[in-house]
Amino acid sequence: MSDSVYRVTEVIGASTTSWEDAARRAVETAAQTVRDLRVAEVERMDVTIENGTVASYRVRLGISFKYETGD
Repeated sequence: MSDSVYRVTEVIGASTTSWEDAARRAVETAAQTVRDLRVAEVERMDVTIENGTVASYRVRLGISFKYETGD
């Protein structure tokens, strides 16, 4: 494996369905503008509540991507 440098950036996904769907949405949206995504680590999960019921699921992810070196 060659030497590499990665950056980790934080994204938050939301879904009315599940935490898994929220995470998927966050990764898919980030992948539209950031190349070479490598790993997504769940940093936090929470829900929003309206009228005593869960309204949406939110996932905060630390997503890493590889810097391009131009080699």
